[in-house]
Parts: sequence; C-alpha cells; structure tokens
Amino acid sequence: MKNVLLFCFLVLMSFGLSAQEYTVITSVESIVPSGLGRSRLISTLEKKDYQDFTSVQSEEDKSRNKSKRDEIRVKNFEETKLLNFFNIGGIRFQNIAANDAVITSKINAMVADGWELAFVTSAVESDGGKGDGQGIFITRYIFKR
Repeated sequence: MKNVLLFCFLVLMSFGLSAQEYTVITSVESIVPSGLGRSRLISTLEKKDYQDFTSVQSEEDKSRNKSKRDEIRVKNFEETKLLNFFNIGGIRFQNIAANDAVITSKINAMVADGWELAFVTSAVESDGGKGDGQGIFITRYIFKR
C-alpha cells in the first residue's frame, strides 16, 4: 500500500515539475488627441532566444553588444487593429468598449488553446504638455501553459 501511494505521489509530482511555456500579447492603445494615433493588439508568431542577442560585460571585457536590429526584429506577427481612445470630439467610450471586446476575444481564444493568463502589466506614456501630441497606453498580457 505504501508503494502504491508513493508511486501515485511521484506521478503527480512529475506533472507539476514539467517546464512551462510563456507568451506575451501586447495591446498598444493610442491616447493621441484627435484620433491621429494607431492602436493595435500584437502577438508574435516567431520564437526568439534572448541569448542570441545577449553579451556579458566585465571589467576585463568591455566589448559592445554587436547584435543587429534586423536579426532581432520579428517579421511574422499577428496585428489586430484596435480603435484609438480619442477621436476629433475627445474621449470615445465606444472605442474603449470595442477594444475591450476584441481583447477579451483574444484572451478567450488563448485560453481555449490551452493558455492561462498569468500576469497583466500596463504602462502609459501620456501627453507631455502643449505641443507634445504623443501618448500610448500599453498593456502586456503574459500567458503560460
């Protein structure tokens, strides 16, 4: 009986120790006045290994990282159009609701594909004052399976 319980315990533990895979989906929503910005939901269709673009610097070796931008750049990605937060009349709540619906659809599709939403993080770069006219609201949805 003890052997059976030990075997079951080891089998269950092996499932919990399997490597996890992560992926990131990013929404970029424009907060540029007059609706002039671009808003998108981005997800990559390629895998990249960060080690290919990483260098280690030390007191003895101060050489620069020689990674080329075109090697880092991802050319295969999914781009879903979102609406801007503002239009010519100001903030547009229908656009925000539409973006929520599209992002929810993407999250539901990811979950149906076996992904679990693990973390969400967001940031904003807002209008810096008169004449700036720049701004984005960015959210990263981190999934694991």
